[in-house]
Amino acid sequence: MRRAGNACASCPAIAQGSLVVHSYGALAARVARLAWSMRHRLNLRQGDRVALAMKNCPEYLEVLYACWHAGLVAVPINVKLHPTEIDYILADSGARACFIAAHLGADIDASGRYLIEVGGADYGRMLGAESLELHSCDAADTAWLFYTSGTTGRPKGATLSHGNLLAMSLCYFADVDQQSPWSAILHAAPMSHGSGLYALAHVMKASCHVIPESDGFNAAEVYALIGAWRDSVFFAAPTMIRRLLDHPGDPPTGNLKTIIYGGGPMYLEDLLQGIRRLGPKFAQLYGQGESPMTITALSSGVIANSNHPRWRERLSSVGVAQSAVEVRTVDDTGALLPCGEIGEVVVRGTTVMSGYWNNPAATAETLRGGWLHTGDLGSFDEEGFLTLKDRSKDLIISGGSNIYPREVEEVLLQHPDIVEVSVIGRPDRDWGESVVAYVVARESVQLDTSAIDGFCAQRIARYKRPRRYRIVATLPKNSYGKVLKKALRELEQSHGD
Repeated sequence: MRRAGNACASCPAIAQGSLVVHSYGALAARVARLAWSMRHRLNLRQGDRVALAMKNCPEYLEVLYACWHAGLVAVPINVKLHPTEIDYILADSGARACFIAAHLGADIDASGRYLIEVGGADYGRMLGAESLELHSCDAADTAWLFYTSGTTGRPKGATLSHGNLLAMSLCYFADVDQQSPWSAILHAAPMSHGSGLYALAHVMKASCHVIPESDGFNAAEVYALIGAWRDSVFFAAPTMIRRLLDHPGDPPTGNLKTIIYGGGPMYLEDLLQGIRRLGPKFAQLYGQGESPMTITALSSGVIANSNHPRWRERLSSVGVAQSAVEVRTVDDTGALLPCGEIGEVVVRGTTVMSGYWNNPAATAETLRGGWLHTGDLGSFDEEGFLTLKDRSKDLIISGGSNIYPREVEEVLLQHPDIVEVSVIGRPDRDWGESVVAYVVARESVQLDTSAIDGFCAQRIARYKRPRRYRIVATLPKNSYGKVLKKALRELEQSHGD
C-alpha cells in the first residue's frame, strides 16, 4: 500500500459506485494513521489478531492494510454469518479488536476486546492520529486467518502468511488474469473471502477498487458498474454469474475485461451461455482457503480458444496447476495416480497454509505427508488439465459403482426447464445408496418427473439415473452461495418414500 501511495498518489484507489472516494495517496495516509491508533490507542502488539466483521465498504481495505502496516493479523469475517458464529471465530482467533458494521454492535460479544464501529466516532478519532512507520515483517509471519465456511462442523482458521499471500498475488498475474491493464476491480462478492484476497493483487497494480452501493449482489448494479468503469474485473461465484445471465437486457460488455469465477462448480451449459451473452471474457480458478485462490487455473485464453479440438472438455475442467504449486491425484494410500484415474487432489507449494490456528490434530490430518489434502476428487488428462468430479464425501456408491453427482447434475442442467439442481445419495438397503436429484424449475414451469427421467435416460447410464426427483423452490445455500448438500441429506431423511 505504501508503494502504491507513493508511486500512484493521484490514481483513484477506492470508489463507491461511480464516485471516487480516495486516491492512493490519501488511502495510504489513512492506513498509516489507523495503524498508529491500533498500536498506541488500542495497545495492540505485533501478532495480535484484529477481526473485520464488515460488509463491503470503502473502509474495508484501509482497515485490512492498517493491520499489516502495524504488524497485526487480520481476521476477516463474513457479516452474513449468525452472531453466534461470529462470536465463535472471535473467541477461537483470540481477536483483541474487532471492526464492525453498525448493525452488528448489539449482537457481538465484546468480552476482552475492543469493538470499533466503522464510520463511528471512535473510528473517526483513530483517523485523526499521527502516522505509524511501516512495520517490517518476515514472509513467514501470519497475515490472515481465513476461516472455513464450517459446513461440516466448527470453522477452522487457515493460517496464511505474508509469503502465502504474495505467492497467491503473483499467481494471479501469471495464471489467472494475464492481460493488462488492471484498471478497476468490482467487489461484487464478499471481501472477507475471494474478492478481498484478489484485492491484494490489484493494490499491487494500483487498480481502483469499486464498491457497489447495494448491500448484496445486484445484477443490474453490476452491469451498470461495468458500463461505468473501463477494463473492469470481478470475482464471482457461479451462482452470481447465473443471476447475471438471467437478468434481462443487453449487458454493457465493452468495458468488461474478465469475470473470474470459482468457489463452486461452474456447469458447462452455464459457461457456454455466459460466453454467448458476455463474450469470451471468463477465467476460472480452483483453490481453497488452505491454499488461497491457488491450486489450478483455466485462463481466459484457453476459454476463448473455441477452435481447439478438446475445447468443451477443457471448459469442463478447472485448468492446469498454477505456477507456485505442485498438484497431483493420489489413491487412499497416498500413491500417485496416472492420467485418467480418479483420486484425491493434493497440493504443495508456497501458497499452502502452515496449518490451522490452534488445531494441531486437524493440521496433521490435512497436511499429512507434506501435502494439502483437499478432500476433492478429480483426474488429470495427458495435457495436465484437472477435471473435478466431486467432494470425496459427496461420492455416491450404488451397487458397487461410483457415481459422481456433478456428472448427473451436468446432464439435468441441459434440460431447458431446469435452472438449478443438486444430486445426493440416499441410503438404500438393496443398493447401498441410490441417487436423488433436487431440482429447481424455471419460473412458471411445472416439471413432470417422468419426463425428466426420460430426458436422463437418453443421456446417461441407467445406474446413474436418479431414483427420485424432488422439485423444490430453492436449494439451501451458505452465505457464499454454495449449495449445502449436508442440509439436503438431512432433508432427505424426512422423506419416507
